[in-house]
Amino acid sequence: MTARVLAVDDIAANLRLLEAKLQAEYYEVMLASSGQEALQIAFTQLPDVILLDVMMPGMDGYQVCTALKADARTQHIPVVMVTALTDSTERVRGLEVGADDFLSKPVDDATLFARLRALLRVKQVQDAWRLRAETARELGLESSAPEPAISVANARALVLAEVPEEMAVVRQALEADAIKAICVTNVEDAQKQLGKGEFDLALLALPSDATEVLRLASRLRAQNNTRDLPLLLLADTAQKTQVLRGFDLGANDHAFRPLDPNELRARARNQIRRKRYQERLRAELDRSLEMAVTDQLTGLRNRRYVRRHLDGLLRTEEAAVLLVDIDKFKSINDTYGHNVGDVALREVAERLRVQLRAADVVARYGGEEFLAVLTGAPSAYALIVADRLREAIAAEPIRTGDVVLPVTISIGVAVGGPGVPADQLIGSADEALYRAKRDGRNRAYLADPELDKSAQ
Repeated sequence: MTARVLAVDDIAANLRLLEAKLQAEYYEVMLASSGQEALQIAFTQLPDVILLDVMMPGMDGYQVCTALKADARTQHIPVVMVTALTDSTERVRGLEVGADDFLSKPVDDATLFARLRALLRVKQVQDAWRLRAETARELGLESSAPEPAISVANARALVLAEVPEEMAVVRQALEADAIKAICVTNVEDAQKQLGKGEFDLALLALPSDATEVLRLASRLRAQNNTRDLPLLLLADTAQKTQVLRGFDLGANDHAFRPLDPNELRARARNQIRRKRYQERLRAELDRSLEMAVTDQLTGLRNRRYVRRHLDGLLRTEEAAVLLVDIDKFKSINDTYGHNVGDVALREVAERLRVQLRAADVVARYGGEEFLAVLTGAPSAYALIVADRLREAIAAEPIRTGDVVLPVTISIGVAVGGPGVPADQLIGSADEALYRAKRDGRNRAYLADPELDKSAQ
């Protein structure tokens, strides 16, 4: 896995050694010898991960990490602090300012590269979601307002642990941050619970024989419901090999026994926030896609969507097209104004929508025109539906404020089978609509089969 790594250390020899190790694994390496230089490179070059020395003159690693996490350009870049400090208080301090992990000097190569691989996997996924969300914002499909802070309150965590005392420590630590802990003692129960897809974090305590727990981690990564679920391993210091194997299988983080409750809380918070951030990006993309195929005034699908839908249907099955036009709509705008005209459009759209099956699609086709596509509808049925729509509009005037609008619609209906071009079918419906309006409006006409043949 190639990536760009920024290594930061005020001692040149340390930098060169780290550079050699990283380049030997085919990473692209950038170097900084001070906190200020690190920030300048990070803000301009946007590395994929940052290896950050803690003890530096001037601006130390904690201050650099705080600045990185406060800037929108760099707040999602993983940071691993490299330090000679071993006190758990220092680890917690680093985690709380946004660091993803700590590595002790001298850096163990296997641990370094396992952590880089794990962090880069997550970052690649998040970068993909962020790019899509940014594209949507640039297209005006999403608000560019600042994002609210991500809370961990009411998150759900599953704890797999065989030892009751360890389970109690973990539960107490999580509940201090309003994280609900659901505890199980065996792999089978853990998989059953996690398979529901209702958790924000899984903490897996490794027993002396960690085989089954690591196998569980692998299975979780292979399943759709749990593919993005953060996994935090709890292990003895003597289980470093198993932990590194866990990272290769998809684990996100770890904590060594004896567990420090504050460190555990910090690691859990970081993992849950990252997951919720990714969910926010995914939700933004879903909203963007919805907006891209939705008419903003009426809430119906738009022209682009219904055309693609019709093209897809006509590849394999019969479909009916109903082209709907509001009669004398221009006079509504001219007499009462566009605001009243918009109300009329929205009300007509809603009445059309509720009269159709869930499998049918109705869209605003342009101006005061709507297009309904009925799946597998023969001519007789399509004409019955068209008359039902017409009657639903004419039955009750549209009311807005003191204005009462009697509204009617005219409809052209055309039916085609597999292989019929969508343009031809819509053209036939348009011709039927023209005849309906020419003959007095407020009526539904079926396309003339002879006209359909001449269009072929």
